[in-house]
Amino acid sequence: MKKNVLIIGAGGVAQVVAHKCAQNNDILGDLHIASRTQSKCKAIVASVKEKKSMKVANGVFKTHTLDAMDVAATAALIRKTKAKIVLNVGSAFLNMTVLSACIEAKAAYIDTAIHEDPLKVCEPAPWYDNYEWPRREECKKAGITAILGAGFDPGVVNAYAALARDDYFDKITDIDIIDINAGDHGRWFATNFDPEINFREFTGQVLSWQNSQWTSNQMFEIRKDWDLPVVGTRTSYMTGHDEIHSLSKNLDVPNIRFWMGFGERYITVFTVLNNLGLLSEKPVKTAEGLEVVPLKVVKAVLPDPASLAPGYTGKTCIGDLVKGEKNGKLREVFIYNIADHEEAYAETGSQGISYTAGVPAVAAALLIATGEWDVKTMVNVEELPPHPFLALLNRIGLPTRIREGKEDKPVTF
Repeated sequence: MKKNVLIIGAGGVAQVVAHKCAQNNDILGDLHIASRTQSKCKAIVASVKEKKSMKVANGVFKTHTLDAMDVAATAALIRKTKAKIVLNVGSAFLNMTVLSACIEAKAAYIDTAIHEDPLKVCEPAPWYDNYEWPRREECKKAGITAILGAGFDPGVVNAYAALARDDYFDKITDIDIIDINAGDHGRWFATNFDPEINFREFTGQVLSWQNSQWTSNQMFEIRKDWDLPVVGTRTSYMTGHDEIHSLSKNLDVPNIRFWMGFGERYITVFTVLNNLGLLSEKPVKTAEGLEVVPLKVVKAVLPDPASLAPGYTGKTCIGDLVKGEKNGKLREVFIYNIADHEEAYAETGSQGISYTAGVPAVAAALLIATGEWDVKTMVNVEELPPHPFLALLNRIGLPTRIREGKEDKPVTF
């Protein structure tokens, strides 16, 4: 069994990860959390202790200062903490350096999103081919497990697709991944996670996998209303997203699309900022000769996503609408989860978006620790057995449900 975990990052997702690791420290062992700002790490550990989340009450949970862009420093911290599993829940800009450190220090690696280059937006598809997948042989040679995209989307939705493939269909023709946040944070405008990463997702072309080829559209070009469990009828827009890029390779499915819900205010603010050039990742000079990145300025003036958690109400609905054939007959199922912002805050001090991203990463860590997912190479979630993952999520806070026709029920494993 692999013991000792290093969490990299100190935002809302890291806070959820810290609480969930603490709740399972009898399996995960000593816990460590590191970021550039150690005070944020200390606040997270204080929250863990305040809520009495540590299952082994006298277990280790230490904080560290780290620039995770420094491979040598990150590898040194992995060795110092004797961490066998690294949970990278910092910025997506860190993925390659943290992965390099894990390979060097022989620790398992988990992240929740595709790597991004700060100076590039919407690189050639499939995105995993640009950075992660070329390093699979390094992981295999080092004998380390690297699980890519182990959040909710990507992550749980990949497992839902694998579950549909294994248990519900003989042939799948369509997977529509639907992500709706029906919550209300009470702010005039804010993003639910890092504004820089959030906006970068939508400033490039919208890539989808249709008729077994990449198809390009513009943001907010394709709209669809869905009648969903609990949250009701919601408007969404087809959007490019991480999981399409691995599912298109690893599943024999001709049509895979991602849909995200947006309110009119978000669309208006995004459109104005984008048209003014304020969402650009390219540096510009002010009249005073100061060089700034417009997108980073926007990030600096918007609320910290972690600050949204108190008072956040409502629910999320995220799932896979899967169509295909079973036993020669057409079939359609919606495999999904409902998460509650207030419940997430009561348990972990974070809002529901952070909760849905953080809990699956800890489930992946637990499965590496026990050996079920310790495959000693690089994989995406759909390449792993979905049952143990989804069964664990049922137990630790993100239960799976399935709707087929008029029947809607929990899924047991």
